[in-house]
Amino acid sequence: MSANTPEVEQKRGFRIPIPFWAQVLLGLVVGLILGWVARTYDVSWLATTLDKVGGIFVQLLKLAVAPLVFFAILVSITNLRKVNNAARLATRTLLWFMITSLIAVVIGLAIGLLTNPGNGSDLTPADGAKPDHAGSWLDFLTGIIPTDIITPFTELNVLQIVFMAVVAGIAILKIGTKAQPILNLSESVLELLQKALWWVILLAPIGSAGLIGNAIVQYGWDLLGNYATFTIDIYVGCALVLFGVYPLLLATVAKLNPLQFFKGAWPAIQLAFVSRSSVGTMPVTQQSAIRLGVPKDYASFAVPFGATTKMDGCAAIYPAISAIFVAQIFDVQMGIKEYLLIAFVSVIGSAATAGLTGATVMLTLTLSTLGLPMEGVGLLLAIDPILDMMRTATNVAGQALVPVIVSAREKILDRTKYDNAKASGFDDDIEVYEHTKTDQAEPVTAAA
Repeated sequence: MSANTPEVEQKRGFRIPIPFWAQVLLGLVVGLILGWVARTYDVSWLATTLDKVGGIFVQLLKLAVAPLVFFAILVSITNLRKVNNAARLATRTLLWFMITSLIAVVIGLAIGLLTNPGNGSDLTPADGAKPDHAGSWLDFLTGIIPTDIITPFTELNVLQIVFMAVVAGIAILKIGTKAQPILNLSESVLELLQKALWWVILLAPIGSAGLIGNAIVQYGWDLLGNYATFTIDIYVGCALVLFGVYPLLLATVAKLNPLQFFKGAWPAIQLAFVSRSSVGTMPVTQQSAIRLGVPKDYASFAVPFGATTKMDGCAAIYPAISAIFVAQIFDVQMGIKEYLLIAFVSVIGSAATAGLTGATVMLTLTLSTLGLPMEGVGLLLAIDPILDMMRTATNVAGQALVPVIVSAREKILDRTKYDNAKASGFDDDIEVYEHTKTDQAEPVTAAA
């Protein structure tokens, strides 16, 4: 069904004629101004309000994370039954996740080694503090399997939730028709969660004002002084991947026009920048992939899978530059072995980030693997919210990119849809989502 039906056109008449991206930008500007006012003139009630507004927005996003991840992964696994050569598509998807992560971590290492972000900073080891819990490979490996089915949801252990969802999805496939009622219920619950999440996402302009305003109140502009090179490194690294590597892969590997990709994926990228949550952005990312011509059944597998495991910003660029930064602050020498370990951790351990705001788990995992002081985590916590916006935007762009590349190479991409992808607004995404979620999917066949 076309999104441009009379009913849709009628609904548009009741909407605020301000594009969603403009609403988000306005929210950021208002937040900057209010944060500056609250900090400069010590307006405590305004500072508290900004803190609460931003906190509630993030809390609403997190509220849906656990059940959304579980049912999205479960349903995506079962959707593979509608895809011919599903194992091939899944393998190719994972392979491209790893390839792009490796490219991203190499860029991060190169930037860190060229700029020496820790040198010239006034920070000292005394400014750091150990986190309450430091991640390790033992924690990562043993932590995949939950001790019960309740704790992962109450403690928001996304990695364990993904494990249970994969097991449940495979079990449903094995059981067959007898498990159809459970699958029907899961699909209904997933649509309910996605609908509720759309409502939360519509609050992004207000939430962004609170988040950026609170960051200014808490840290001010002086904070950027000691982290200037480090902050620039993260943003430049993410920008190189987002606007350099991704377009190059689209043009050379997939033989696609990169500009069309950004037109189709921009709503997801801009929302990721504001929300700082790959999982919270997942419905928009999935719709972006479908709009770009990725078959719906494949997109419903690849995007949720990527939202919990594909993190080029948080799990590749960030830990690479951060490790060099911490090593320089603590005067620890690193060599080829350590750089190879960083690459290994980034490619294999990215699931530890789990699509939530922040990348502390991945950072602690990287530092512990390299034997670097864990106090380095404390050095980076203050600046983290500012960095996380660009990191998450890069994450989400990569989560939309890989399904497009795989679909193009497997000759299942609808190139007409891709070539006609528009730079639609977020409101248009809601309309498309409402209509396409009930469409009958065509069988998907990967090229042999």
